[in-house]
Amino acid sequence: MTAQTRLLSTSLTTGDSSNPEIVGGHGVWFELADGREVIDASDTAAPLGHCHPEIIEAIRRAATAPVLNEGWRWAERDEAAGDVVREAFAGEDWVGAVRFFISASEANDAVLALCQALTGRAALATRERAYHGGAGLARELTVQPQWHGGLSSPPGVAAPPRLATVHQLPAPRGARVTGQADPTTQPDWMPEAKAKLADSAAVLLDYSQGGIYHTPSYQDQVAALARDTGTYWIADETVTGFGRVGGWFQFQHGQSRPDFVTLGKCLSAGGAAAGAIVLSQDVLDRLRGTSWQSYSTYRSHPVAMAAIRAHLQISSRDHIYERARDLDGYMFRRMSEVASGHPSVSRVDGRGLHWTVELHGPDWREWRCEETEPLASRVVARALEAGVLIATSGEQTSLFLAPPLIVSEDELGKIFEALHHGLELADQELNTYVH
Repeated sequence: MTAQTRLLSTSLTTGDSSNPEIVGGHGVWFELADGREVIDASDTAAPLGHCHPEIIEAIRRAATAPVLNEGWRWAERDEAAGDVVREAFAGEDWVGAVRFFISASEANDAVLALCQALTGRAALATRERAYHGGAGLARELTVQPQWHGGLSSPPGVAAPPRLATVHQLPAPRGARVTGQADPTTQPDWMPEAKAKLADSAAVLLDYSQGGIYHTPSYQDQVAALARDTGTYWIADETVTGFGRVGGWFQFQHGQSRPDFVTLGKCLSAGGAAAGAIVLSQDVLDRLRGTSWQSYSTYRSHPVAMAAIRAHLQISSRDHIYERARDLDGYMFRRMSEVASGHPSVSRVDGRGLHWTVELHGPDWREWRCEETEPLASRVVARALEAGVLIATSGEQTSLFLAPPLIVSEDELGKIFEALHHGLELADQELNTYVH
């Protein structure tokens, strides 16, 4: 908290220089307090860009609704669930029902607790370097060390006590552009993973966090192990859902299908706080005759339902969910130029319109919050000078780019110009990090 504000806040980046004051936005652009307009290449919650007129109009209409808690029936809520299944899950005949939440963190926490109740097991599993949110059991399965939910300062880290035993599975940490090998292509990791899942109520997999981009074969292998061990499999599509990596969802690239899918961030196109759980018909049958004892006042809020419905309508009508797939080849070519043009870059991986650029420097496992302005944040600050806001995930040497799905190729060109400009700083400091 500074002398200028009473707001206690945090940031995905560290240091004021990479955290500008935003006063407005439109399309793929942010308006800053200093009068500049910069491209937003940092926001996975804005698939339709900022201030989309149809989202605004849907919210305006919903503002006339009464105050409704989750327990009262509301026709728009039923319609929103139907839209999710009919539009985003078209052809997925295994889907049973949808339940709405306030965020993906809350949805992940709730579904993990449900799996514990269904199996009688307490332990949970995810893959290395995962992020699943900051609340309850979702925080426990956020195994990136910088997001532990406690306190961090240069003297050290004070993390809260664990709420559950969490087993970490190997991750498919390849690199599509820079060519690092995927350690899960050989089956030698599977026996130990199976033993961990046999003790776990659920395994929760995401598809992009920490720069880990899952492959269909990895998903199918974990799903087979989960089936053999009686472990529920949850696909966390918080970031990758609704077109971020091309197509409606990433899990659809594999043959296996999950017991649950969790949704958030872009679900409402930024119009309101919203999350969801999509349950399989098999799970729904298992729940028949029971009451899932969790409740919240603001889940399924009328404004959130209106924003979700408008987002699905726009994305389907304008084929927004396909744009990242169409731009994937362009992004691969431009990211290859980044990798070859900057000696500071150690790894580049990504799909569609979500890409990770890792720099030479401390390994993510060694994060200790020792730098007030780490290298990644200083690269972000220099890219901002060139008119683009990119992001970090709080790590010292990891950047990610995720512009709105409506971004044009010309705007993508400006993003890459700014990224090259930012990486010049990392190139100049390379000898500091590589010995």
